[in-house]
Amino acid sequence: MKIKEIRAVNVDLPRPTPKTKARRPSWSKTTPVAMPISKYRDEFYGQPGSYPGNQGGAVWAQVTAEDGTWGLGRSYFGRPTAAIIDDIYAPLLIGRDPFAIEHLNDLMWRATQRVGSAGHADVARSAVDLALWDLKGKLLGQPVYRLIGGPSRDAIPLYATGDDIDWAGELGFERFKLTNQAHYEMGIAALNLMEDKVASTREQIGDEAELMINPVMAYSLSFAVQMAERLRSYHLRWMEEPLIPPDLEGHIALKRAVPWMPIATGEDHHGRHAFRQLIENRAVDVVQPDISWCGGLTEALKIYTIAEAAGIPTILHGGCNSPFGQHFSLAMPESPFAEYWLGTDPGIPLEELRPIPGMAMPADGQLTPNDAPGFGMDINADWIRPYSGPAEVDVTLRTYG
Repeated sequence: MKIKEIRAVNVDLPRPTPKTKARRPSWSKTTPVAMPISKYRDEFYGQPGSYPGNQGGAVWAQVTAEDGTWGLGRSYFGRPTAAIIDDIYAPLLIGRDPFAIEHLNDLMWRATQRVGSAGHADVARSAVDLALWDLKGKLLGQPVYRLIGGPSRDAIPLYATGDDIDWAGELGFERFKLTNQAHYEMGIAALNLMEDKVASTREQIGDEAELMINPVMAYSLSFAVQMAERLRSYHLRWMEEPLIPPDLEGHIALKRAVPWMPIATGEDHHGRHAFRQLIENRAVDVVQPDISWCGGLTEALKIYTIAEAAGIPTILHGGCNSPFGQHFSLAMPESPFAEYWLGTDPGIPLEELRPIPGMAMPADGQLTPNDAPGFGMDINADWIRPYSGPAEVDVTLRTYG
């Protein structure tokens, strides 16, 4: 069995039509989220999907075997990702054994070293790698989670990311992560803003619930230390991605400066080498690769192994917003719970908003993937077409941080 075709594609998924009327608009439509570019607040202080670098929409990779069986993997960031799939990875992998996923992943990684294997190269590699695992599962008639070790739990416990805390609690979530409106350029006003937000949320959910905040690279080292001090009494489970990924020294210094504040990071670290540096220097307490950005399932498993050996859990970024992350999270013992980005309108049951047919949805704060082969997506071949540019972005398809 050989690979016959690899191509970047659009998948025209049917849009869910909820039967239930929303109570109010989601926080995701009204609440600004700070990111690194929010330093220039007059231009870039709003919804992350509108920021340069976050645009481009979903890019899928389709890998087809000689017998016509195909697998799909999804990543993001538009035309640059699609170009790498079509122009670099497809010619490299066509004609090779689709079961040799370690070898194929290594070929993709080595082929992009001269231009840098992180960034769009790893994002594109993720899509192809996930498509290979989906194809393998279909060829063997097994769900992917069984191919990577089998289930380690009956259901995946979840935490909700977003600011509609009342709705998340009503849905059965007992762990909560707040978005961040503070950029270090905003100074003491931003410290006050986030302390007020955390304080009111802690009062709302009680002392027993897990609570986290998500700076998404918007802090400097000194600002992160000040924020950790401000929030010390609220007993956060972690502060997430406070610094930009290249600042290894900053991560080391931050962890030493605030030993009481667990630090989680990794959604914008690409590849196992970046995570190895964090782990070796004990600069992180939770690693958070994004399975659609870090290099795919193959790379995520390597990151997990490095972290597991150091006693550090792996909790995927947006892990249960995609079938790909769901299978990883069900199988890995040191992935104790998973993220669900809750950005849909309160009042509409989540099962009415299923973004991908066949994808499991949360119920009572937990989730179990289905047993269908591959990643269990029920996608019609007629929905797949050659990549022609960004499709309209559906807020239910993507986590922003």
